[in-house]
Amino acid sequence: MRYLTAGESHGPQLTAIIEGVPSNLPFSVEAINEQLARRQKGYGRGRRMQIEKDQVKVLSGVRHGYTTGAPITLVVENRDWQHWQGIMSAEPVEGAEEKRRVSRPRPGHADLNGAIKYHQRDIRNILERASARETTIRVAVGAVARQLLAVFGIRLGGHVLQIGDVVAKPQEVSLDELIARTEESPVRCLDKEAEQRMMALIDKAKEEGDSLGGIVEVRVEGVPVGLGSHVQWDRKLDGRLAQAIMSIQAFKGVEIGIGFEAAGKPGSQVHDEIIWSEGKGYSRKTNNAGGLEGGMTTGMPIIVRGVMKPIPTLYKPLMSVDIDTKEPFAASIERSDSCAVPAASVVAEAVVAWEIARAMCEKFPSDSIDDMVENVNQYKAYTEKF
Repeated sequence: MRYLTAGESHGPQLTAIIEGVPSNLPFSVEAINEQLARRQKGYGRGRRMQIEKDQVKVLSGVRHGYTTGAPITLVVENRDWQHWQGIMSAEPVEGAEEKRRVSRPRPGHADLNGAIKYHQRDIRNILERASARETTIRVAVGAVARQLLAVFGIRLGGHVLQIGDVVAKPQEVSLDELIARTEESPVRCLDKEAEQRMMALIDKAKEEGDSLGGIVEVRVEGVPVGLGSHVQWDRKLDGRLAQAIMSIQAFKGVEIGIGFEAAGKPGSQVHDEIIWSEGKGYSRKTNNAGGLEGGMTTGMPIIVRGVMKPIPTLYKPLMSVDIDTKEPFAASIERSDSCAVPAASVVAEAVVAWEIARAMCEKFPSDSIDDMVENVNQYKAYTEKF
C-alpha cells in the first residue's frame, strides 16, 4: 500500500490518494470522521478547532460500503477557505500578492530553509504546506488502515506520557482501559494527578504567549510474528515506524520498547527471554524490545514513543531576520495552539496504524480481503505449530 497527500493549511481542501487496499474491505466513513474528531480535541488547542469541523468525503475506490480495489480518494475540506480565497487562489488575484505575505521566518519552522530551497520570496508558500494541518488527512488515511487491521483483530491506542516538565506515572492497564481513560482525559493522560498539572502548565504557557511539547506513546496489540524483515535496511519495520513518527510535524525523537533506557542497563536486563506454552506457542517473559527484534515483529505488543517539540509559532515571538531588509524583527505570528501534544498522540496512532497495515499487506499480499484473511489464518496456524 502507498499514499500521497496534497493541500495547504488555508487552501480549499486536503486530499489523499491511497493505492493497494484490498477489495471487499468493509469501509466506514463514520469511523474516519471519529478519528478526525479525536484529532481536534485536546487541552491547549487554538481557535481553529472551533472553526473547522473536519469531515471526510470519499470520492473513489469505495462503493456501497466496501472497497473495490481501486485507488481510494479522501478529501477533507477546509471550512475557513472562504476567508482565504483571494490570498490562496490558484489564479492571479489583483492586489492579493502582498496581502498576508510573510517575510519574517519563524525559528523552529520550515520557513527559512524552505524559502531558500524553493526560491520563494513569500514564506507563505512554504508554511502553508509545512503546517501540521496536513496531519488531518494523514489521520484519515490512518483510519482506513485501522479498518483493515480490525479485520485481523489488531488494535491500537495512544496516550500522553509527558507535557513540558510534567511526567505521568507509569500505569499498567489493558488496551481497552487505556483507550477508555484517554478518551475521557483532556490531555489524553492516564495519570489523573499529572493531568491536572499538565493543564495548569498549558494555561501558564498560553498566558505567557509560549508553547509546550511532550512525549506520546502508541501501543499495538494482536500483531502476528514476522512482519517486516531483517534482510534489507528499508524493510526493517522498526525503521519504518521510526521514520513514520519522525515524519509528523514537530517530532524530534523516537524510541521503541525501553529505547534509550537500554543504554544504561546490562544485556541481561534488556533482552526478553523466550518461552513456549501449549496452545499459545512462543512468547516473551518481558517486552523491553517493544515487540520488534531484527526489524521484525515478535508477536508481543508494539510500543512506540515519540518526542514532540514545542510548536514554533509563539504569541511571544522569538527574534528573526526579515528576508527583504535583513533587519532583525520579531518572527511572524500565525494562528496556533499553545500545546498540541494530545492531538499529536492521535496522529501518532494514525501513522503507526498505516505502517502496520502496510506490513500486513506486504506479508500477505492479496487482491481481496477474503484471500488475505485466508492467508493470515494459514500463517497463524503454521506459527502455532512451529
